[in-house]
Amino acid sequence: MLCDVTTPQDLDDRFRETLAALPAAERRRDPADPVTDDAPLTGAQLLEMFDAQVTSRQLDLAGRWLRSFGEGFYTIGSAGHEGNAAVAAALRPTDPALLHYRSGAFYCVRATQTAATSFEPPADDEPPAEPPAEPAESEPAESGPAGSAPPTGGFAPYAQAARDVLRGMVASSQEPIAGGRHKVFGRADLAIVPTTSTIASHLPRAVGMGLAVERLRRMDSAGRRTASGVRVGSGAGATHAPWPPDAIVVCSFGDASVNHASATAAFNTAGWYDHAGLRIPVLFVCEDNGLGISVRSPEGWVEATLRSRPGIHYFTADGGDPVQAYAVAAEAAAWVRRHRRPAVLHLRTVRLMGHAGADAELAYRTPGELAADLDRDPVVATARLLADAGLATGEELLARYDETGWQVRRLAEEVLGEPKLGSAAEVVSALAPRRPVRVARAVADAAARASGPGAGARAEAFGGKPPELAGPLTLAQSINAALADGLLDHPQMAVFGEDVAAKGGVYGVTKGLRDRFGAARVFDTLLDETSVLGLGLGAGLAGMLPVPEIQYLAYLHNAEDQLRGEAATMQFFSQGAFRNPMVLRVAGLAYQEGFGGHFHNDNSVAVLRDVPGLVVAVPARPDDAAPMLRTCLASAAVDGSVCVFLEPIALYHTRDLYADGDGEWLAGYPEPGAWVAGHVPIGRARVYRVGSADDLTIITFGNGVRMSLRAAAVLAEEGVGTRVVDLRWLAPLPVADIIRESSATGRVLVVDETRRSGGVGEGVIAALVDAGYVGAARRVAGVDSFVPLGPAARHVLVSAEAITDGARTLLAR
Repeated sequence: MLCDVTTPQDLDDRFRETLAALPAAERRRDPADPVTDDAPLTGAQLLEMFDAQVTSRQLDLAGRWLRSFGEGFYTIGSAGHEGNAAVAAALRPTDPALLHYRSGAFYCVRATQTAATSFEPPADDEPPAEPPAEPAESEPAESGPAGSAPPTGGFAPYAQAARDVLRGMVASSQEPIAGGRHKVFGRADLAIVPTTSTIASHLPRAVGMGLAVERLRRMDSAGRRTASGVRVGSGAGATHAPWPPDAIVVCSFGDASVNHASATAAFNTAGWYDHAGLRIPVLFVCEDNGLGISVRSPEGWVEATLRSRPGIHYFTADGGDPVQAYAVAAEAAAWVRRHRRPAVLHLRTVRLMGHAGADAELAYRTPGELAADLDRDPVVATARLLADAGLATGEELLARYDETGWQVRRLAEEVLGEPKLGSAAEVVSALAPRRPVRVARAVADAAARASGPGAGARAEAFGGKPPELAGPLTLAQSINAALADGLLDHPQMAVFGEDVAAKGGVYGVTKGLRDRFGAARVFDTLLDETSVLGLGLGAGLAGMLPVPEIQYLAYLHNAEDQLRGEAATMQFFSQGAFRNPMVLRVAGLAYQEGFGGHFHNDNSVAVLRDVPGLVVAVPARPDDAAPMLRTCLASAAVDGSVCVFLEPIALYHTRDLYADGDGEWLAGYPEPGAWVAGHVPIGRARVYRVGSADDLTIITFGNGVRMSLRAAAVLAEEGVGTRVVDLRWLAPLPVADIIRESSATGRVLVVDETRRSGGVGEGVIAALVDAGYVGAARRVAGVDSFVPLGPAARHVLVSAEAITDGARTLLAR
């Protein structure tokens, strides 16, 4: 049969015709027996798999029906990929899964695995057991007559899964994972982590999850292992790993995704760690239908790409053959579980009904190609196998199909009446919860532990000389001490990145931490920012408190989507059921003397401020750096916050403020007893008053703080009193402090070391306008340029002299 396009009606009609024509077997097979002599599946398991596949198919048809009258908002379906039901059946329900958007059948199977079903994957890390021996030829197996009924089953076990998916399609606020914010496959009780539709962006996270699962599994288990997972430590943030110690991570994706940079990074990182002897138990599943929307994967390309990945074991199966798919998936899962090493299952599939509802396939595919895909329909293949084995007739299977279709349509009509998200407040409620009182309490608890029961360990970690006794510290030294205190207080915390361990960081900020806390908690990574962030995302999801480092701000731009599309959306798309706490340290901003160019003096922070829910901290002074870092760590542990701790490189080792040798930029490190009084809440600024502080308000951050204080000293000699406001937090901005300090003088000079276009200053001015500020305002900002090498940088960056001149111009109005 040739066709111009595979419509829902075409697919349904073809399915019915095929099942009606299936011949009845001569005798019934006992559902407890293997489907065929050498099959690892019993008849009962295959019937359940068929029901899961049919439920997924009917959900796809319902999605198109809902869209036809404007009530369905998502039509990317799973038709043709229902072979992934066999993958789900071969896994354990406690194996965390990050799923491709064509995973309807997988989701249906996983939803039933916690209930009483026949799906029981092989235990004890062994391959599938051999099927029971067939009776001898002289002793035929008992079987019912050809007309006896197949085992009961059908739609009932999949009803909740179907309701979940339908609620996602109609954007119901009662959808269990995203609450109407997006159509995703995910549920915490099913260990299915929701993923975005960004191609391959979830693969780096999967590698990070695998590394974290194995790290937690290998920890000293004395007194800390429980039946449900691994409890790490007993101090702040003591946690249970969400999955059993022998869990493996499964991550599925489409064939076109193998070409994406994120996928390449994930495969490379998994292989790199495997080559280095570190174990990452991840099973990648590539569902290969040969197309990326309309772009074909060249024949043999996907297989060649996957086979060539060093350190990743290759398995392949036909997704249209449920017996083979199950057997190979079980073998692959057992291999990963036993060896704790990465593997990829290349599952060949077809795509039916196009990429999505609006896709006109005839524009890029021939009728013959569409017909060939219909001939490989995996649900038909399962039905044919059931009929050939004598487990059901075509008529009986069609009755199950129709019953499921009726039930799915009934549920679709029910969820149509459910409420949608009704306000902006409802939409953002799950985005980034802020509980400042609990965060402050966590800081207080950390102080109590550090000065109480943890005092001995703290003294030992600092070699008998804690930082509060070390005299005035630089910014870099203060951050180093705060990281050490964080590692002491948060047993699940890990510091990692390029050059952070053996070298102690390019600027020495992490110097000595590996020696004090060990290579399991402070370690070097390969040189790939996407992978560094992916490791952090996975580690946070697994119950750790990751503190990755990006060596330079300019290097972050290679990997921004891991923050925007993955990290910041996790709580948004899971209503807080999943979270990936993280404190990302980034060395950045300009003003390095004698070094750099734009890659080492990058001042582009607009992309960070644009990410909803992201916390962006910029400590300028040593006495701010430690409490701000403690706040970020506490917020990540308490609220699951994703924080970027942007450290001004040029201030790392700065000692002086006004004159050489004055030591005015150094500061003492507070003892634990002073941590509560010195707590810095997210979104609160710091104000310096110079002279009367009545004439001018300068609002700035980072390097601008030091330059503005120097300018304020010059202005003071001219009789001008200035208050310098250090924002400290670029997201969220300290709006209340901005308004209060601006209104106090009626003259505001915004000093923005980033760029005039898209810089922080635009946000400050907008906040003033929104608040109805009526005083004078002016900006001094960096030029819209990359930062050049050497003395030329002075022409495009803000200087203390430019600030002084800008203030004089403002005061002259």
